[in-house]
Amino acid sequence: MNKSRNEIIFTLIINILLPYLAYRLLIPHTSSLIALSIAALVPLCDSLYSLIRTRKADAFSGFIFLGLILGVVAVLLGGDERFILLRESYVTGIMGMVFLGSLFFGRPLIYYFAERFTGHDPQMNDKWEGLPRYRFNFRLITAVWGFSLLLEAFIKVVLVYSMSIPTFLVVSPFFTYGLIGLTIWWNIGFIKRIKRQTNGR
Repeated sequence: MNKSRNEIIFTLIINILLPYLAYRLLIPHTSSLIALSIAALVPLCDSLYSLIRTRKADAFSGFIFLGLILGVVAVLLGGDERFILLRESYVTGIMGMVFLGSLFFGRPLIYYFAERFTGHDPQMNDKWEGLPRYRFNFRLITAVWGFSLLLEAFIKVVLVYSMSIPTFLVVSPFFTYGLIGLTIWWNIGFIKRIKRQTNGR
């Protein structure tokens, strides 16, 4: 249990906290393009290390790296004020499509995230192969996250073109963090319910 928890904490620090800190520290001194590019190196290095160590591609680090690269592309595209305000939402929308697109492959994206956080537990593969409900749960969580990210992007597009920029800057974070927070709350509750059902058998 402690090993799994430490693995999760380490993964989140390397792939989320460090890129964020790198970006925030660099942005006062350089352009968004350079700051995002340097921040993207952290999950890339972690993904390469995981590939060398386990000989398996790390989906979680790759996902974070993709998000940062899309951010770089959004910066390069430029545009007017409203387009620039939506840069993060374009990335969010694409990530939502990546989640949903993974449903058409052998295993959905959330499965690989869970695999990383559990230290590549071999029991996961056995359960995936032998338990239809296990497969359904992973696909459901992946679908919910995909639709949630797409909905966040859609709402912000509607908001930015239907209100003034100052109003958008005040209102939009409530929708973004509220929707993501609700999805996380549902995710945690869903997993707890699954565990209760499993322990009750």
